[in-house]
Amino acid sequence: MLRALIIPHKSSALIPRLHQMAAVGIASLAIAAAWGCHRAHGPDVVATVNGKPIMRAEVEQLYQNNLGDSQQQPSKEQADIVRLNIIRQLIDEEILMQRAAKLNLTATDEEVDNQLNELKAPFTQEEFNRRLAEKHLTLEDLKRQIRRSKTEDKLLNKEINSKINITDADISSYYNAHKSEFNLIEPMYHLAQIIVTSQPLPQQQQTANLQNSKATNDAEARKKIEMLHNRLESGEDFGLLAQNFSERPDTASNGGDMGFVSESQLHSSPEVYAAIAKIKPGQITEVLPVYDAQHKVVGYAIYKLLDKEAAGQRELNDPRVQQSIRSQLRDARSQLLRNAYLEMLRDQARVENFFAEEIFKNGAQ
Repeated sequence: MLRALIIPHKSSALIPRLHQMAAVGIASLAIAAAWGCHRAHGPDVVATVNGKPIMRAEVEQLYQNNLGDSQQQPSKEQADIVRLNIIRQLIDEEILMQRAAKLNLTATDEEVDNQLNELKAPFTQEEFNRRLAEKHLTLEDLKRQIRRSKTEDKLLNKEINSKINITDADISSYYNAHKSEFNLIEPMYHLAQIIVTSQPLPQQQQTANLQNSKATNDAEARKKIEMLHNRLESGEDFGLLAQNFSERPDTASNGGDMGFVSESQLHSSPEVYAAIAKIKPGQITEVLPVYDAQHKVVGYAIYKLLDKEAAGQRELNDPRVQQSIRSQLRDARSQLLRNAYLEMLRDQARVENFFAEEIFKNGAQ
């Protein structure tokens, strides 16, 4: 619109220059007035999406959670970059929430309460409250996060995932183009682990498992791993015990799942390899020592063999190959469509990022 006022159409070439300047001046005043009128906002608001405010307090809460217990404070520039990213995330979330509300897909109170009860189930009320405090969250904060997450899932499932169709031809085409990916040069072992160690957790990692269970010396570690082994022998679920008691933060949350490990990697620990080579998929090892770089015992482990794949070419008719390809294609297509969908919604939304403008204004001086 501004361009049309400033640059006259060819048929308007005879309009006197004075009239053009006057028109531009009036338009500029009108635009400036409108700009100033709709951009008024309080200091607690960092952005708006279609008039809905995003509050500074929420940004700061997420910023503090992002820092965790790090002793090293970022520079002002680094801190503001993080805040800009958080605000962009909140803007995108709000755009999705407004779209979901329009389609009547907002998560219900019952859905939120069910998810909350699942999260609380492994803990006592005192433990649950402590975890909330560690993350600087109130119960209402958590419920709001759950509602957003479930609402986004419902929206994307309806608008995107339900429309993705991976055909047999798609799978066949991918396999023929990537056949070498399914040729294993050595046996692969799909493993899960439960680790107990007397070593302290990294300073930034306060908990490794759902029960906040941590051995503090070798005697405690040995007693704990024997207890867990007995429970496994009694038929308890390996994944649940790993989530609740394993002291390896990077695998405990996934039920101890380590993914696939090559045979050559296992050979680097002959004791572990010998124990795993003796068992079948679904079985567990005996308790094994965990060593540090100086070959000193620092903990104990139990491994479960989930699956084993022999070396050689995997054919297209192998159900595991088809499932793997289907999952890859679905995930890739879902991510692409999600990005495109969000861009379209952004185009339709009226977004004002006051914090970004403030940063740019101060940085340009």
